[in-house]
Amino acid sequence: MKKVTNQLVKQQFPAKHFKLLVVGGGAGGLGAASKFARKLPRGSVGIIEPHEDHYYQPGFTLVGGGLMSLKETTRKQEKLIPSGAKWIRNEVVLFTPTQNMVTLDGGEDISYDYMVVAMGAHLRFDKIKGALEALETPGVCSNYSPFHVEKHYREVMNFQGGNAIYTYPNGPIKCAGAPQKACYITDSILRQREVRENAHMIYATSLDKIFGVENYVKPLEKVAQEKDIDVRTRRNLIEIDTSKNSATFQLLDEDGAATEETEKIEYSLLHIGPPCSAPKALRKSPFADKSGFMDVDDGTLQSNRFPNVFGVGDCMNTPNAKTAASVSSHLKTLDRNLTLAMLGRKPYFKYDGYASCPLVVSKNRVILAEFNSNGTLETTPLNQKKPAYWAFLMKKYLMPALYWNGLIRGYWNGPATIRKFSRLVDSKNRKGIL
Repeated sequence: MKKVTNQLVKQQFPAKHFKLLVVGGGAGGLGAASKFARKLPRGSVGIIEPHEDHYYQPGFTLVGGGLMSLKETTRKQEKLIPSGAKWIRNEVVLFTPTQNMVTLDGGEDISYDYMVVAMGAHLRFDKIKGALEALETPGVCSNYSPFHVEKHYREVMNFQGGNAIYTYPNGPIKCAGAPQKACYITDSILRQREVRENAHMIYATSLDKIFGVENYVKPLEKVAQEKDIDVRTRRNLIEIDTSKNSATFQLLDEDGAATEETEKIEYSLLHIGPPCSAPKALRKSPFADKSGFMDVDDGTLQSNRFPNVFGVGDCMNTPNAKTAASVSSHLKTLDRNLTLAMLGRKPYFKYDGYASCPLVVSKNRVILAEFNSNGTLETTPLNQKKPAYWAFLMKKYLMPALYWNGLIRGYWNGPATIRKFSRLVDSKNRKGIL
């Protein structure tokens, strides 16, 4: 019956066609669509995105800490679609790249000459037993979800004592610094409320250290020590029992593999850092690797199997951290390489692996971590490993403005040019030229 219905839909709605089809209307999708809507004839770019609201997700840390409102992080999607592009408010359920075709929920087909997959990563609370149900109970929250981020602030403001646990998953994660940012801001709030002495704050991470980039480990260890935060490594949250206010962690060995040993911790406040995965349609598509993420060349961002398809953002299997800052450099690479592909030339520009994580360590200080897989990739000549007020001002004011007015409009390509100029000035200062 379903096949007959789909056939009728396809007869009623012949396949639409776009020169460039963008799947996903998040930061990467809007940025890509904006760039190419300015280059291609009107109506040549289509954007498939099912959601009405668009969130500035990097702001959720501040929302969860009472430093920004959820409303400030929200815009209507229709107002962000670039002029000249067509918004298709639906979702892809099937990719058929051998025919340059996607199928939407409802059965409608859309064809393309070129495609950018920008579907992001989906939060997988369902991979933690009891987590979805626990989020609807007192004491359990997550800054990762727009539906629970405001709850975190309410829980912190109502907290009177006990264990406050912040978790980091064993697997892919969006914004790897977010769980400990939430932990640090909570510490500041509890001190302000004069109830910090009643709290035992625990940061439970699956990693073997506090942060994945070595250059920032010691500064963050210092922050955690000064704040009296109990950092527990090689622990992965696997179950929540709300009847006992208990969180169960599986202990990991030195290689990060699960052991049979577990640890149960009673909580008064539990902040969940959920694992993530590629969206279902992408996981089951010919684009996916074994992990389910889009298999691309990590330099050119071109699909390893289908040369007229590129990726951008969190849905790819590139080794960079999954952050909005990464998207800015993705877009710079994509702009050049997709343009080359459209001209019949081989893409050769390389993504530099850039990612950034403004680590909010209090209500007014930030460690501005910038890095790639090889180590730090910092932009300013200042000491970015030191908690700083100027970095907090960037996080709270400059970065949201860059996102809304630069990144999603296809104008912000990341700080690489600023970094080069900064290093040049710093070099000349050291030599006494300036």
